[in-house]
Amino acid sequence: MTTPYAIAIHGGAGVLPRNAMSAEREAQTHEALERVLNAGERVLADNGSALDAVTAAVCALEDEPLFNAGRGAVFTREGRHEMDAAVMEGLERQAGAIAGICGPKNPVLLARAVLEQSPHVLLTGDGALALAREVGLAFEPKSYFYTEERWQSLQQTLALEASGALDNDPSRRHGTVGAVARDRSGTLAAATSTGGMTAKNKGRVGDSPVIGAGTYAENASCAISATGDGEVFLRLCVAHEIAARVRLAGVSLEDAAKDVVLSDLKALGGSGGLIAVGANGEITMPFNCEGMYRSSATESGSRQTLIY
Repeated sequence: MTTPYAIAIHGGAGVLPRNAMSAEREAQTHEALERVLNAGERVLADNGSALDAVTAAVCALEDEPLFNAGRGAVFTREGRHEMDAAVMEGLERQAGAIAGICGPKNPVLLARAVLEQSPHVLLTGDGALALAREVGLAFEPKSYFYTEERWQSLQQTLALEASGALDNDPSRRHGTVGAVARDRSGTLAAATSTGGMTAKNKGRVGDSPVIGAGTYAENASCAISATGDGEVFLRLCVAHEIAARVRLAGVSLEDAAKDVVLSDLKALGGSGGLIAVGANGEITMPFNCEGMYRSSATESGSRQTLIY
């Protein structure tokens, strides 16, 4: 028996403030979100798996320099790129993740390779890159990942730090991309990818590649991809916390997600949001900051792209 599919994607909670968002940039962002949503939805409409759908969507997000992942990744304090990614499917709860890498064009494909072609869940640095070469993933030179906007953001952040005037602009503090989906067989999946924080310390790893913190999927409850202040998401194990409330306490997905994001996360000073899809195809996308780049679609025809 087949059931309706559902998919949601996000381009991060590190949105430009409304007063800095030009009409042209806003239109470009909506168009990009629509393209990404189409990439994932096509897989589901062709009876593909949720895992394939979220992988396709996140690859499209990584190829889009508007978002902080892949080609649009931010720079570390040393002016380098260190990218993280994770994927998880909800039927057998298999997962793969990578951290601290630069080179593979699509980090999410390396996370997928960890899931499918290694005995491990999380690989970092040179070990992850060795697997990428072994399985034949496409690599790009450092220049491919350079964008002038991200470079200038690093310079501005370092200058503000030096002057003691660093603010809490979310476009510097956090930015991530992700996708969650339910396919027609009822299987859930999640994928997340990020360049991390602008001016982060060398070796810093946030919540995105940590299963149960920024990425999680289990068919009995939900699939989640998070974006925000990674350190707080790690401390709260946000994705697993929501799934546990749904599965063990019988809380609705919307209530569990909103309570964690709007109450628990905020109580610890954590800014951000998440996208989630439930076992029945329900979608919720709460956030506690100014906005979150996001879009969603269901087989019934519901469709939206939103920023604020």
